[in-house]
Amino acid sequence: MLPARHPPPVDAARADAPSRALVVPLAANRLGNRLLEALAPQDWRHWCALLTHVELPRREVLYESGASIAHAYFPTTALVSLEYVTDSGGTAEIALVGPEGVVGVPLFMGAGSTLGRAVVQIGGHAFRMPAANIRNEFERSPAVMHLLLRYTQALITHMAQTAVCNRHHPIDQQLCRWLLLGQDRQPGNELSVTQEQIAQMLGVRREGVTEAALALQAAGLIRYHRGHIAVLDRAGLERRCCECYGVVRREFDRLLPQAAAR
Repeated sequence: MLPARHPPPVDAARADAPSRALVVPLAANRLGNRLLEALAPQDWRHWCALLTHVELPRREVLYESGASIAHAYFPTTALVSLEYVTDSGGTAEIALVGPEGVVGVPLFMGAGSTLGRAVVQIGGHAFRMPAANIRNEFERSPAVMHLLLRYTQALITHMAQTAVCNRHHPIDQQLCRWLLLGQDRQPGNELSVTQEQIAQMLGVRREGVTEAALALQAAGLIRYHRGHIAVLDRAGLERRCCECYGVVRREFDRLLPQAAAR
């Protein structure tokens, strides 16, 4: 069990060892992350020497609760859960980060650690930047600072809406919200995720997720088979969902710009 407060420090090299660096020309492969796409050309050229393209396997822990954060990650195809860990070892997802954002906000907000942890829920690719570099870039460029602060504001809304949803809305609406947010961050209509994973992220019993998933499947909204959930009727899923999904999506669309002109 990992305590939520003041765990032993984690060796940065060991913690990041499972990530596999990929030999990819950065200048030709930055597309796929909304923040990187929004960088002005001069900032992107400066960032090219600071980023490494990595593969993130499913269930890799990018940083632990209370431990030093070694890198910031800009996912392109991976999905990462930001989780809170209780003293008893329980976890619940407080935000989901994909190609719209960055994992490691505490680094440029003045802290080197956080009470939460970051876990890869759906494996894929990301760009990785060392902690010292992301802090320097935040301070070096006003445009970068404003971009990352706008993202942080959207992320705070995401976290707050997750707390409201988990407290006030039934499991089937929480599941709808998670599936819609997940699909927004993945290509196609299928998510490789188990009911056990979803139950852990929502902080509920697996039986509750199973019942909710069966109800959505019976309504023709999704199809579930061996760790894969396909969204069959997105419009129907949005109608069945609570307002929380729409609040989060509108805030990201409001605060994050489109790709900078090349």
